[in-house]
Amino acid sequence: MRRLRRSELSTPGSSEKMMAKAAAGEADYVFLDLEDAVAPKEKVPARAKIVHALTHLDWKPGTRAVRINSLESPYAHRDIIEIVEGARGALDVIIVPKVKQARDVWWVDVLLSQLEQSLGMAKRIGLEVLIEEVEGLVHVEDIATASPRLEALIFGPGDFAGSQGVPAQAIGESPHYPGDIWHYARNKIIVAARTAGIDAIDGPYAAISNPEGYRREALWAASLGYQGKWAIHPSQVVPANEVFSPSPEEVERARKLAKAYAEAEAQGLGALTLEGDMVDAASVRLLRNVLSKAELIGL
Repeated sequence: MRRLRRSELSTPGSSEKMMAKAAAGEADYVFLDLEDAVAPKEKVPARAKIVHALTHLDWKPGTRAVRINSLESPYAHRDIIEIVEGARGALDVIIVPKVKQARDVWWVDVLLSQLEQSLGMAKRIGLEVLIEEVEGLVHVEDIATASPRLEALIFGPGDFAGSQGVPAQAIGESPHYPGDIWHYARNKIIVAARTAGIDAIDGPYAAISNPEGYRREALWAASLGYQGKWAIHPSQVVPANEVFSPSPEEVERARKLAKAYAEAEAQGLGALTLEGDMVDAASVRLLRNVLSKAELIGL
């Protein structure tokens, strides 16, 4: 399913106040978190709070999701069962963290299928998975095609740094490493995602007080073809929406060039030059990407 994912806002599932604020916010997509944002003693009570938020709040964002705990934790299976049984059609997507192999996705897919059938649900719940372990990156191509439910791969740099053994001082603007330390991981993930026909989303940027750093990382991800980025604070939603949206001028130019190419193609021409731009079949693919995103946003 095509969803708008310019901004995916993380919200602790243990906080009714923060979930209510997220429901009224400007993010394209909100996920209520049961994993890192929730203390161990609050994880079980948070399930009921999440179900209540999903089913009783007036949601402005178009997509409502829940991130469950790791499949290797003692919480994951009950996370899925209780959230799905309680929320049913009010839940759009489940996010699975720390996915290492395709079998992890398959396991969640089977459990969801059983739940949907037993509950008589007509709606199929989607999946997104986090690639935040080195083993997950090695198997990312298989993971990307593991289930027809899978809608997006998410790069999780925080846990990935720990998995790879990257020292903390090398993360961010490090004088010890030239360029983007995560370029390989990001690029491998986007290639796997696009090959599978699904989205790729860039993960969190922890320095909430550094909006320039957040925008820089978002621009890097957008340049590789990512469709959006996580926001771990509401202040990061607006820059994410801006970075991952074509400007009105870009949309108008894309429409103009695509129309001119269609007219030229009808006349038997394979390329044309318009206002200093050469337009051929390859460039039209880029134009269509812009127009597709504009349509999804509603520009």
